[in-house]
Amino acid sequence: MRILHIIATLNPSAGGPIEGVRTLFSYVAEGYVGEAVTFDAPGAPYLEGLPYPVHPLGGGESVYGFTPKLLPWLDANLHRFDGVIVNGLWQWCGLAALIATRGGRRKPYMVFTHGMLDPYFKRAFPMKHLKKAVYWYPAEHWVLRNAYRVLFTTDTEEKLAEQSFDFWKWRAQVVPYGIKAPASKPEEDIAAFHEIVPALRGKRYLIFLSRIHHKKGCDLLMQAMCDVAASDPDLHLLMAGPDQDGWIPQLQAIANAGGCGDRIHWSGILRGAAKWGAFRAAEAFILPSHQENFGIAVAEALGAGKPVLLSDKVNIGDMIRNEGCIFIEPDTLEGTRNLLQRWIALTPAEREAMSTAAQQCFRTRFNMLETANTIMGLFAQAKREGNG
Repeated sequence: MRILHIIATLNPSAGGPIEGVRTLFSYVAEGYVGEAVTFDAPGAPYLEGLPYPVHPLGGGESVYGFTPKLLPWLDANLHRFDGVIVNGLWQWCGLAALIATRGGRRKPYMVFTHGMLDPYFKRAFPMKHLKKAVYWYPAEHWVLRNAYRVLFTTDTEEKLAEQSFDFWKWRAQVVPYGIKAPASKPEEDIAAFHEIVPALRGKRYLIFLSRIHHKKGCDLLMQAMCDVAASDPDLHLLMAGPDQDGWIPQLQAIANAGGCGDRIHWSGILRGAAKWGAFRAAEAFILPSHQENFGIAVAEALGAGKPVLLSDKVNIGDMIRNEGCIFIEPDTLEGTRNLLQRWIALTPAEREAMSTAAQQCFRTRFNMLETANTIMGLFAQAKREGNG
């Protein structure tokens, strides 16, 4: 089945949705034949050598991503696809799909919200929410209403989405989500990681791998790490991810003032073997986010057999809270401190038991092949129903 993904960018630094698309496109042998049309600049270095077709139209220089090239491109190419996936909200991607597919009558489309309807944004950024409300009623509301399905990754995400705007109406579908487990050799991955962060060779550490962003609770993690540092003098912290807002100097100042700056390591974004090596060599993964619809890095940590220490605002936690591989606490300084203290208090045998549970949890819950099969099944159903 040939499926078109409309997505603002395939730049890996933009986070989990990009990794999700890349993973879906790897299931060609299973029948998922994907192409992407993006607002990336033609010739962007991260598009080189990709094993699937990408059509970069430009337009990424604006937040909305408008380009007049998208509608003509869709008009000329929609006939080649069985269905369209719109990734994300609040950009030209969705409205263009609505127009080009004639409200789904010409070709069925579905929308992956990727957490962008979480009411957290309404509380945290009220002025931005007002701007979104102006767009919601004449545009985004209709994009979702006419979609064959609106895709959510957890039941929690689906329920939260209903709280962001009035007059919502859509056909929701919760789909399995995850990653492809690494097939590489652990020792080779760890060696690749140590080439980038040699200071952690032979050290015990926890890993935070995500964007360095205010909603991720990085400041809480800095302060909490300093608060508990004396109770485990050998424990370090790896902060891995892109800093798009230039926040790292302030976070380092918090760590230095708290006396643990020398035990916090900043790697920038990690990819490929180095990323998997960082997971494999860590003791556990920690993410004290204020909002996270799924958290692809959580699935990656589980795929590497690592326990996960999460705030109660990471929605994936509701799915796995009884799996024996997770600690959950509130997204506060006290909650983040509790995550660290609970981990430090474990015996080696208890940590090993959580790692074993993490491996089992990944095998049973986060195989991305199920996502591909679900999407293909929905488009096949749409065809039987006469959509498109």
